Amino acid sequence: MTEQARTRGDRRKARTRAALVRAAQTCIAEGRTAVPILEITQLADVGMGSFYNYFETKDQLFQAAIEDALETFGGTLDTLTEDIDDPAEVFAQSFRLTGRLHRRHPELSRVLLHNGLALARSGQGLARRARRDIEAAVRAGRFTSVRDLDLALAVSAGAILTLGQLLHDDPGRDDATATDLVTEDLLRMFGIPAGEALAICQRLLPDPDDLPRQWS
Repeated sequence: MTEQARTRGDRRKARTRAALVRAAQTCIAEGRTAVPILEITQLADVGMGSFYNYFETKDQLFQAAIEDALETFGGTLDTLTEDIDDPAEVFAQSFRLTGRLHRRHPELSRVLLHNGLALARSGQGLARRARRDIEAAVRAGRFTSVRDLDLALAVSAGAILTLGQLLHDDPGRDDATATDLVTEDLLRMFGIPAGEALAICQRLLPDPDDLPRQWS
């Protein structure tokens, strides 16, 4: 086989795997985790036999779908915060943008809500980045009240998940205001003075519409 043929084959395999992942993401977002593999392959418009070329089980596919979605979202957060020097503000901006995804990207939000506890413990995606940012803020002397990184991460994860559920349950509530209030409370809990926490949460954000739309 020529190098060109191998390259074409690799691209075709990547497209097939991506189609399966997107189909799984759709099923997860709709809460249809009991869907049979055949239905997933039909949704992906690939043959049933193709599934087992990439995944051994449906659970393995679903895990890949979740990780792919949150890694894409997390990578965008990294890009949007790369010019911020203060790690406390990095944490705050990421949290404020994540809170806003519950309304702007409801499918991705539902993935978070359906799998929140497992994702918070996964050490990947948003959890890995939140821990990194909290740890950086502690090292920089910004989060002076954080004594246990695992507890701080658990509090942050619980806040973003319960906030998301509240916003889904109460569609009339302003998501930006609610998210900024929760972020401000977290900053104060972690040791940022009240006035500074308020100022951080009043700073302009990048356009949330720049966030990925892999669920559209």
